[in-house]
Amino acid sequence: MLPSAISFRADAQSEYMRGARMPYDAFDRLPKTDLEVPGGTIHVAFAPGDFMLSREKLLDWIRMSARAVTTYYGRFPVNSLRLLLVPVDGGRIRGGTTWGYRGAAIRIPLGRDSSEDVLRRDWVMVHEMVHTALPDMPDRYAWLSEGLAVYIEPVARVQAGDLTAREIWQAMMRDMPKGLPQAGDQGLDNTGTWGRKYWGGAMFCLLADIEIRKATDNRLGLQDAMRGVLAAGGNHEQDWPIERILATADKAVGVDVLTRLHNEMGPKPVTPDLASLWRDLGLKRTGEDIEFDDTAPLAAIRKAITAPHAR
Repeated sequence: MLPSAISFRADAQSEYMRGARMPYDAFDRLPKTDLEVPGGTIHVAFAPGDFMLSREKLLDWIRMSARAVTTYYGRFPVNSLRLLLVPVDGGRIRGGTTWGYRGAAIRIPLGRDSSEDVLRRDWVMVHEMVHTALPDMPDRYAWLSEGLAVYIEPVARVQAGDLTAREIWQAMMRDMPKGLPQAGDQGLDNTGTWGRKYWGGAMFCLLADIEIRKATDNRLGLQDAMRGVLAAGGNHEQDWPIERILATADKAVGVDVLTRLHNEMGPKPVTPDLASLWRDLGLKRTGEDIEFDDTAPLAAIRKAITAPHAR
């Protein structure tokens, strides 16, 4: 029996993990558990194999992640989401991928031995769900898709009560320099390095959030802009040019911050003064920790970014 079991596991995993595309047909043959969330339904399927945790614990993790995303966007980004969990070796989440070409779908390879603590601290599920809130674009603009997911994921989790503001500002101060342009950089649109795609995109989002809040007396921010894209029908099941995405977001907040920043940072390298930015936001490193200075010029904006949305 043992060789047969090993063969079945290998075949099952290859069917659900093969290639770079979502296995929609294989997914649709599996039993589903439907989770109702504000604005949509998540159809959860488990590829063959066992997890250490019960399915109800895994469903609770999905519900927690969806709550953070709906908190940020005001609703779940798509009416229907296929979510495939594939058991793999180990005790951690092994990344994730989001598609929209045959309806919104996410595949998460999840370590069989993952614990409740691993799921409680996870950021991958929220990151992938954030992708469903942005139209698909050519690969050269992946920095916007990944940057939004990197930036919005922790903010959404703070707003939902799953992280503290101190944790995410500490992480931004530590990791944001990875997104600064290096030698040979040709702007966000033309530089496909990991650092620029993820943290360069996140830096663009932080700067946009701050500039929108400055221009609107801190009444509106990037959250309102991206809610505007979603309200206009711009989710991951749609193909939009980046110009339409940014113009729609700008229209939602009444200022052209995103388009202007893209014109500046897309075609050529721009190196913000992060040390001054942290100081203006009222952030100061103290060893491995940080301190907040609520008298700093942009302290009110820093607080507003992670505060629950007022509307």
